[in-house]
Amino acid sequence: MYKGVQFLCQRDAGKLLMLVGATFVIVMVVQYFEIPSIGAFTSLFLGNAVRNDGLVDSNHNASNPLERGAMPPLDIALKPGKNGSFVKPDLGVVRPSASPLANAKPASPPLISPSSLNISPNTKDHAAIGLSKDATSQLSSLSKPDQASLSQSASPPPLNATTVSSSISPSRLNISSNTKDHAAIGPNKDANSGLLLNNNSSSVTVNSSAQAASAKRNQKYKPPSKVVPISEMNIMLHQRYASSSSSMIPHWPSEVDKDMLHARSEIEKAGGIGDDIDLYAPLYRNVSMFKRSYELMERLLKVYVYQEGEKPIFHEYLLNGIYASEGWFMKLMENNQHFVTKDPSKAHLFYIPFSSRLLELKLYVRKSHSRENLVEYMKNFVDMLGVKYPYWNRTDGTDHFVAACHDWAPAETRGRMLKSIRALCNADLEVGFDVGKDVSLPETYVRSAENPLKNLEPNLPSASERHVLAFFAGGIHGYLRPILLSHWENKDPDMRITGPLPHVRGSRNYIELMKSSKFCVCPRGFEVNSPRIVESIFFECVPVIISDNFVPPFFDVLDWESFAVFVLEKDIPELKKILLAISDERYREMHKRVKMVQRHFLWHHQPVKYDLFHMVLHSVWYNRVFQMRM
Repeated sequence: MYKGVQFLCQRDAGKLLMLVGATFVIVMVVQYFEIPSIGAFTSLFLGNAVRNDGLVDSNHNASNPLERGAMPPLDIALKPGKNGSFVKPDLGVVRPSASPLANAKPASPPLISPSSLNISPNTKDHAAIGLSKDATSQLSSLSKPDQASLSQSASPPPLNATTVSSSISPSRLNISSNTKDHAAIGPNKDANSGLLLNNNSSSVTVNSSAQAASAKRNQKYKPPSKVVPISEMNIMLHQRYASSSSSMIPHWPSEVDKDMLHARSEIEKAGGIGDDIDLYAPLYRNVSMFKRSYELMERLLKVYVYQEGEKPIFHEYLLNGIYASEGWFMKLMENNQHFVTKDPSKAHLFYIPFSSRLLELKLYVRKSHSRENLVEYMKNFVDMLGVKYPYWNRTDGTDHFVAACHDWAPAETRGRMLKSIRALCNADLEVGFDVGKDVSLPETYVRSAENPLKNLEPNLPSASERHVLAFFAGGIHGYLRPILLSHWENKDPDMRITGPLPHVRGSRNYIELMKSSKFCVCPRGFEVNSPRIVESIFFECVPVIISDNFVPPFFDVLDWESFAVFVLEKDIPELKKILLAISDERYREMHKRVKMVQRHFLWHHQPVKYDLFHMVLHSVWYNRVFQMRM
């Protein structure tokens, strides 16, 4: 009997242990599936969408994957890097490799207070924002400073000759991939802010409160106070180049001024338009002047790149996503050995390599609704340059330039920087874009930093094979797009105009519709600029630009009206009538010109003649040349 009782006790004890073990397993499973990590959970939300570059896009519609409503693939697989590290297939923040100025070690101001910065060893954060190993040695997370710390440290102190000090230690930097921090960076351009996408399904759930918030944001944006049509912009450009009142005489002479005056004289002598085997003349305002100017730029131009400025705001760049243009230009400019000079006395132009996107991510105070600290930061940086070097003061900054693609860049570069040449994606006359001085920087959506030409396809459908008259699909943000859809969504089979398309990996629905359409409608969103214009050119679809006061890229040399259609916002009800008025012969010629102009809108790891890098640099050069008085 005793043995029987002992056996029963042992059996009950075994059952109890099994029950405890099973309970523990169930608890762990529930915790794992019901309370996902911040990174896994927030990556599903489109409202604060993590773009392919891994950083939350606070100001642009993240559904193109950014604008179009088709979310990019949620692919976070890592690839082995060159030095044994692992990086995302689409690199985000990248540290420049050694440049011709890498050995220079100039002093720089304490732009960021040590008290507000730290570094996190969490490698998951690094992978989530697409950092290379070199970059992660300096960058850990893009966290937002709180108001208290920012008031002491967000912008450099007013500088004098004694305040310039050595650069801060990399260990003081802090970049966080925490989506909650990024979510409140600023007005969210994502029209899908109320959508939740399941990893294993294309179904979406609408959040009405998020839609209401989006509608409230739209109310902040309104049409411009004065509309300047493209014909008037042409007149403004010619008047600017012809006027001497817009020129600034340097406070003291330099040999480089003679080069610029000589270049202007040579360009003006090349005024006759002739045939050219390399350039298609109808694309340009004056192909002879453009070609001569480009040749002189290649032969004469020298650019000094300032080494001052702390990472990540300076000398770091995003190579994919919608702000990629500023990053690609910075990367290629800092590493260029043909144009860059180490001797500032020989420089015709001075480049300030800052990232407007990283400035926002680093310094914008969440929910503050104020950009003043960003403006002050850049102001103090320029004040430092004026104290440390004579070059800004010689010309009052008119021979200095920046390239910035964030929507806030016009505000960040006001004050003293207004006299400099600003290459801006947000090329809006309403917010101070100066035709003939400033440069309209193309907003390019780069899907892969490793291959910026990833979606460029050969053998696209010909003009006769395109059967859709007009196409648009995208987020309904800003004041204009709701008007466009109210007139044309599901109203006419020839007008394929709709909101966001269902998600298909690689955005194939969107791409196929662009490839099958004659005209691609490019309406403004929150701001005048959109990557849709360059995308249209990629897929050989004639762009239809509906964005009052937007100055198109390379306006100084390209004849945009020869290959694009400009429609005033007030004429949206007449959109189909306007497009049908274009004859088939004219459409075929426009389609041909779109194919020919494509070369000017392509990024390459190694720049090639007439590509996007050279075209941006040429526009800066060209505008500076025509500022010089004869």
